[in-house]
Amino acid sequence: MANHHPSSDAHAEHGHGGGLKSYLVGFVLAVILTVIPFGMVMSGAFPRGVTVIVIAVLAAVQMLVHLIYFLHMHRSAEQRSNVHVGLFSLLIIGIVVVGSLWVMHNLNVNMMH
Repeated sequence: MANHHPSSDAHAEHGHGGGLKSYLVGFVLAVILTVIPFGMVMSGAFPRGVTVIVIAVLAAVQMLVHLIYFLHMHRSAEQRSNVHVGLFSLLIIGIVVVGSLWVMHNLNVNMMH
């Protein structure tokens, strides 16, 4: 008899499984989240600051789409450790980026008179 896990069926119904529907939804969302900033940049109809903010926000949303639909990270008990590792990695990356910007800003202020 095949190993059948009812919890995997529940995740597949909510877009968290590995089914074709989940991958197609993730792909369509990723394409939409890529086309919008591309169109904004190519049209030049928006101010530069607005374009940069929209690109940053949609990039963050696209990372979430990839984590949910392609890497299947969700809030179930099986994935809880993966979510914790992802959040810790995000914290470390944030510390490195913010710390680097802080150091570069201080170098600029103190050395460029």
